[in-house]
Amino acid sequence: MSSTFAGVSVLAGGELCPSTESSVVTSTDWGYHLLVVQDYSRTKQATPTGEWISSRPFMVGGHEWSIDYYPNGYTKSCADFISLFVNLLDEDAEEPVKAKFNVSFIDEAEKHKPMYISETETFDFRSESMLGYNMFMEKDVLEQSSHLMNDCFTIRCDIMVFSSKDAGGDKVPLPEIDQHLNNLLQTKVGADVTFEVSGEMFAAHRCVLAARSKVFMAQLFGPMKEGTTTSCVIQIKDMEAKVFRALLSFIYTDSLPKMEEDETDAVEEGEEEEGTEDEMSEVAEQGQRTKPPETVQWLQGLLVAADRYDLQRLRFICERQLSLRIGVSSVASTLALAEQHHCRPLKAACLKFIQAQSPSCLQIVMATDGWEHLITTYPFVLNELFAMVALNQK
Repeated sequence: MSSTFAGVSVLAGGELCPSTESSVVTSTDWGYHLLVVQDYSRTKQATPTGEWISSRPFMVGGHEWSIDYYPNGYTKSCADFISLFVNLLDEDAEEPVKAKFNVSFIDEAEKHKPMYISETETFDFRSESMLGYNMFMEKDVLEQSSHLMNDCFTIRCDIMVFSSKDAGGDKVPLPEIDQHLNNLLQTKVGADVTFEVSGEMFAAHRCVLAARSKVFMAQLFGPMKEGTTTSCVIQIKDMEAKVFRALLSFIYTDSLPKMEEDETDAVEEGEEEEGTEDEMSEVAEQGQRTKPPETVQWLQGLLVAADRYDLQRLRFICERQLSLRIGVSSVASTLALAEQHHCRPLKAACLKFIQAQSPSCLQIVMATDGWEHLITTYPFVLNELFAMVALNQK
């Protein structure tokens, strides 16, 4: 089962562009529509909370749909967020339309897979009804993320429609290779190589690792191959065990595993730190060093590992996730990491974040270990930051 393109809508200047107003028809059961939002800043200023801009109609599964975009939230309670809703436009639907839907950014490739869509909840859409997200993403977070480029972002809306015959077994089952390979990793059946990382042992399969990573291919099958017998253990240095565990999981499943985070670290960093600025300022004044949340440290380590083993997709995912979690306690260490590994979008997001901070927040930034490392190792980055500030003051 594959997704079919169901057209694109372009919003510019707060309205639907005339060139994209005509409907696109596709009768497939799974389709996706792209919503391109141009002039994001102007649209946000011109559209009050509670007002929306609709995409053009598009057809999926024999039904007509549209997407509603609320630049300043659906209601006052979510005015700090953008809201997105999916509408069933059919006027004469006698029975509810059973469908799954997912709204994501165009660069979130892992959310476009059949397995991801199939695991979402199935909803009953009724005539002229809508379902979606009041708080799809906080505007401040979006504006600091890599999703917003040149004041533009693109949303992909996947809709998977089910008919009564779908329950009869006529459909081809969705791909399960990622589950099968993950079971192979977890059960260790046929494992023929062992790694030791920070005192923990990890069993894996040479062929899987080599197929996914050119670095592992050279390490395991090249002229300087290591661990030629199953009794030999390959030592991995300068890496935490939880990072290597996540690396293996990605290699076998091609998706980012659930982040290893404490309950106190479950919210995004910007939200977590917002209410503790006074406390952190006091820490900064006392000369104490603040550290990034565990999740951010985990992602930073995983980005380094992805670069080390030439896993470009994992590197991209980590870079994007880090850009969404930039905060005063992590921005300096993330900026240093971005500079070291040539992650230009992440570096730009960090510089933009620092530039927008108040003096008290900058004091917190400079009280982190990451800042100390940054000014010692990459002092020229400060020159770039000062140049940006000077340019904006002109």
